[in-house]
Amino acid sequence: MTVRDEGRLLLLGITQTGAILGYAVSAGDPIALALSAGAWEAMGVFHEIPVNPSSRSSKAVLIDELRRIYQQQWVPSQKLGRGGIKQPYAARNGGGYTLEAELGVQANGNADPDFMGWEIKQYGVNDFKNFRPKSPVTLMTPEPTGGIYKTSGVKDFLHKFGYADQSGKADRVNFGGRYDCLRSHHHLTGLRMLLSGYDEASGKITDLDGGLLLIGLNGEIAASWSFKNLMAHWNRKHAQAAYVPSLFRSPPPEYSFGAKILLCEQTDFLLFLKSFASGQVYYDPAIKIENMSSKEAEVKRRSQFRVAHSDLTQLYVRHELISLI
Repeated sequence: MTVRDEGRLLLLGITQTGAILGYAVSAGDPIALALSAGAWEAMGVFHEIPVNPSSRSSKAVLIDELRRIYQQQWVPSQKLGRGGIKQPYAARNGGGYTLEAELGVQANGNADPDFMGWEIKQYGVNDFKNFRPKSPVTLMTPEPTGGIYKTSGVKDFLHKFGYADQSGKADRVNFGGRYDCLRSHHHLTGLRMLLSGYDEASGKITDLDGGLLLIGLNGEIAASWSFKNLMAHWNRKHAQAAYVPSLFRSPPPEYSFGAKILLCEQTDFLLFLKSFASGQVYYDPAIKIENMSSKEAEVKRRSQFRVAHSDLTQLYVRHELISLI
């Protein structure tokens, strides 16, 4: 049997302790023949074989759950705390937390999908007729893995590239703006975005040690994200994603979730890089330091990569609009 033996299958499984087991069979093996005859749910580049073949697919379960939430009409703003207890949430960014709480997902900052392998993204709209998003979609929020931001720390980064709060708030330094591959140096920070190690013409990575670079006027690397880290983050979190519209009203703060759901599947990190190179995906940070001159100076970090809702489908091989009615 050669390495390129056509029809050969590789089975991977994860134990309760996290160990990964592998088993390869040739095309004519009874296991390969039995598995090839089935239609298994795709998850990225893999096909998932359920422990119980009669169990429903994760997509079917997700759709039913979103339909149940839609039928509630208005849901109090909430956040799922430890022990699975729903807690009232008053801040205006509660749409995602509320939807996750209804799905039984505890609020967390890890990079894993939210619900049965699906990343759940809520986005605010003004009404359920036009579904016009109020803001771009935040795809992911990975911290830089290199540059001054990483080697010298966030405070030094802000001292060097930040700017005084534009609304006049005293003793506060911000770092924001839009950074993509089509724009020149930002007028407030002096930084611009470069994509290193990727060939836009062929759509391929030419240097695995490359990445996304924020470059200063003197050529210094202010912050960077390596391909290796971004690839692991993107493929793990966005193999399957559901985008759910919502309305907000107050008081009390409540959310209503729409009946038209965009389901996206089979992403590829190269699709992300293609969209980034074309300027569709961009870096939109919200980093700041408050009480800068005092010992109690507080740093808040948010390195977010965003995209317009109309460009979302460019990041996936397959997508469909599901009606819950």
